[in-house]
Amino acid sequence: MGREERFPVWEAALGAGVAAAFAAGLVGVYLSMPDSDYSFLKLPRNLEELQILTGHLENYTSDYTLQVLVGYCAVYIFMQTFMIPGTIFMSLLAGALFGQLRGVALVVFAATAGASSCYFLSKMIGKPLVFSLWPDKLSFFQKQVSKRREKLLNYMLFLRVTPTLPNTFINLASPIVDVPYHTFLLGTLIGLIPAAYVTVRAGIALGELTSLSDLYDTQSIALLFLIGVVSVTPALLGKDEAQEKSPEMAVGAS
Repeated sequence: MGREERFPVWEAALGAGVAAAFAAGLVGVYLSMPDSDYSFLKLPRNLEELQILTGHLENYTSDYTLQVLVGYCAVYIFMQTFMIPGTIFMSLLAGALFGQLRGVALVVFAATAGASSCYFLSKMIGKPLVFSLWPDKLSFFQKQVSKRREKLLNYMLFLRVTPTLPNTFINLASPIVDVPYHTFLLGTLIGLIPAAYVTVRAGIALGELTSLSDLYDTQSIALLFLIGVVSVTPALLGKDEAQEKSPEMAVGAS
């Protein structure tokens, strides 16, 4: 096994340390809450479990707002950092507990922080994992990033708004294909707002949802598609301009 493919002990310890920090935060939140039966506290895997969790947390949110906020952010960021599925339920929960404006702000903050944490963790220990899990996607992503280097922010916005590539893959692969962190951060922070708005809005009417397919009606899908097209247009125009200039430069040089 080559040196690059090995998984150094210190890097594994770093990942474990990050997980331990999140766990310590959650324990602190738990200890600061009043004595009660917290058997309902678990990551929801379906709408029914989410509705039960929401019903219980509503009783605590007004009196223990800070603890609920810290606990929510710690769980969301942990899930994003370690690629644990189910963040869509956390986004719905934000709408149900905090309303539209605060819910969107909370989801965008937690999702961006979690994506950033995943970015830096992947930069240190993620290369073997991404190469083994998504070799074809990684090759495609690397080519697209190279072609759109001058308009990379627009491309990252496009990826965040549309389902072209999974968000988990983008978080892990971006440092490997040399997407600068400031571009990754801006693309994530801005690009997640539309989907967060749609999901949080649905969470406000959580009791009316029967399945996750109810989240995206025709209007929402059309809006996300339009935003995706607008975000990628400058990158496409820049590519066309570069192609037009190349023949002119060649003629001038001859």
